Amino acid sequence: MSAGAARRGLNPGVAIGGTVVAVFVLVALFAPLIAPHDPYAQNLMMRLKPPFWHEGWDPAHPLGTDQLGRDYLSRLIHGARVSLIVGFAAVAISAVIGITLGVIAGYAGGWTDTFISAVVTTRLSLPVVLVALAVVAIVGGSLTVVVLVIGGLLWDQFAVVARTATQQLRNAEFVGAARAMGAGHVHVLAREILPNIAAPLIVVATVEIANAVLIEAALSFLGLGVQPPLPSWGLMLSEARNFMFFNAWLITLPGLCLFVLVLAVNLLGDGLRDARGARR
Repeated sequence: MSAGAARRGLNPGVAIGGTVVAVFVLVALFAPLIAPHDPYAQNLMMRLKPPFWHEGWDPAHPLGTDQLGRDYLSRLIHGARVSLIVGFAAVAISAVIGITLGVIAGYAGGWTDTFISAVVTTRLSLPVVLVALAVVAIVGGSLTVVVLVIGGLLWDQFAVVARTATQQLRNAEFVGAARAMGAGHVHVLAREILPNIAAPLIVVATVEIANAVLIEAALSFLGLGVQPPLPSWGLMLSEARNFMFFNAWLITLPGLCLFVLVLAVNLLGDGLRDARGARR
């Protein structure tokens, strides 16, 4: 490959977004080793200590403390773990549901396609956040419930993309060759079609990870998602709203973390989409 081709292959969105997402993933994986304090430890004598850019900050707490004296840097670091667990786990569930339905609909066609398309249309008519709020309010909020609820609501885009891509490939020559060699439907779907529709589905996954992170933050902010004392950026925003006018960092820092993570995931998704389009 020439140097010019190598330069053309380096997409800025993939490079920047992928790097930032990788940093967040490493922070989440090694949170217990990186965090300077126990994120649950309370010390009311140290409550509402300002971060390092304010006078009177404590070197032991460079990003200050919250209303219960908990180290804010440690809670932000562990909050990354919660957001990424929700993002990746919920999207994994959504991908399994959506890809399965989409591939079956696109490959089988006929009444099977009609029925699954009706199911997808029904799902698209339901507002995700309102349904999630209703379900979590009935069942009760917890990390597991949030993951399952979000995972059960974000599969529609996977289904739509998988169905369309499968319809384009089901009559391809290599699929016909596999059938002629005696391959069954399961083999054709798993070995011939799925690997060839993976690229657009990866792009969908990046978008849905960002959506899952934001929905978790919204549910936690409203008190229906992750429950205290588990550190969650959405929950930290909720806890800080009573102090936002006099201790603005309490709401600015978790909001900034959410903004950077979602922006990086979207940059990665856009970069992957552009790179895929450039290869065509």
